[in-house]
Amino acid sequence: MSLVLIAIFAVGLVAGAPIAVALGLASAVTIVAFGLPVHVLAQRSVNALDSTPLLAVPLFILAASLLNAMGVTRHIFELVRLVVGRIRGAVAQVSILVSLIFSGVSGAALADIGALGKIQIDQMVAQGYRREFGAGLTIAAATIGPIFPPSIPLIIYASVTNVSAVQLLIAGIVPALLITLFLMAQVAVMARLVDLPRDTVSPSLRAVAKKAFISLPALAAPILLIGGLLSGYFGPTEVAGVTVAYALLIGFFVYRTLTFKAVWESLRETVEATSGILFIVATAAVFAWVLTLDRVPAVVGEWLLGISDNPLVLVLLVNLLLLVVGMFLESIAAILIIAPIVAPALHAAGLDPLQLGIVFVLNLMIGLLTPPIGMSLYMMSIIARMPVHRVIIGVLPFFLPLLLSLLVVSTVPAVSTWLPQLLSR
Repeated sequence: MSLVLIAIFAVGLVAGAPIAVALGLASAVTIVAFGLPVHVLAQRSVNALDSTPLLAVPLFILAASLLNAMGVTRHIFELVRLVVGRIRGAVAQVSILVSLIFSGVSGAALADIGALGKIQIDQMVAQGYRREFGAGLTIAAATIGPIFPPSIPLIIYASVTNVSAVQLLIAGIVPALLITLFLMAQVAVMARLVDLPRDTVSPSLRAVAKKAFISLPALAAPILLIGGLLSGYFGPTEVAGVTVAYALLIGFFVYRTLTFKAVWESLRETVEATSGILFIVATAAVFAWVLTLDRVPAVVGEWLLGISDNPLVLVLLVNLLLLVVGMFLESIAAILIIAPIVAPALHAAGLDPLQLGIVFVLNLMIGLLTPPIGMSLYMMSIIARMPVHRVIIGVLPFFLPLLLSLLVVSTVPAVSTWLPQLLSR
């Protein structure tokens, strides 16, 4: 039964069907062909969407859209430029830091690329950087967004593996900072090897203070979000709602650049993005139910534990699996299909659920940079107006810090577990 299910799904993908359609069609055909109850299609789909943590997904998307509509991303970029100064490779370092700051609101790699991509590339090209370098660095830095809270992939992972969403979001803070440091170290090395340009900005204390004052309300948004999670006063859904309210407040009454037309456009974008994500969630739930009915998770668990009961060996095997899967499958769909299959076996082997969640999502975010289904590659190709193969050339050097980050997160559990454990005492 599972072979039929996977075969139909693969045919759908090859034929060019959207992932959600391929998942739903494969599930429906298999259910009918094997005489399973048809009402499961509706039941499982509705149950998958009846999840409180998933309410945070549209709210975080809306918050990011509202902040982008205000134009605050440019203020933040200019502030970080002034702070970093005129070191060699400064604008590249600024791009990484701005991606970290904006990730505290967006929660998605593609949202970071859409909001910051053009600004980052234009600034780097204007300073004399090659366009390929700017495009590659931008999409590599965008992998920070889905690791640092609020992370939409982490929220979805938590919902399908019964892990605390708050704990998992907190677990992403240190790995995200680690990725940031490794990317900045890579740029520092490249600055010396290939003589990257110095920034032309002329920082002064007065200019920094003025830009900091302008940017402060926008910078307070991720602080509010992270503070709410760390304090325990808010769960992911509540903090997402507070962030939307805060974005509306500063947009209308502080910056005064937000209009009702812009809010309507942000709402429309949110509905479009959310509908796509939740369509995948619903159809993947039925797909996973058929696999579970055919004992695929149990069989895979027995197979993995038969290879080794060492958590390190198992997590390295899962890394190899996910790096390959990430090349062909959209990240949300991969989480919904694969996580319920492999997570129980790895938990049984003693791998910490929080560490596994970070490893899982980081693998799939690297998959966004790999052909043939690397969505970040195609989005950057559109934004930078350059062929995909040139974007791939630009991102190649940055696989080193990303894979090094993955290795550290995979082999050192404390990177993911230390902060949640500290705050839970």
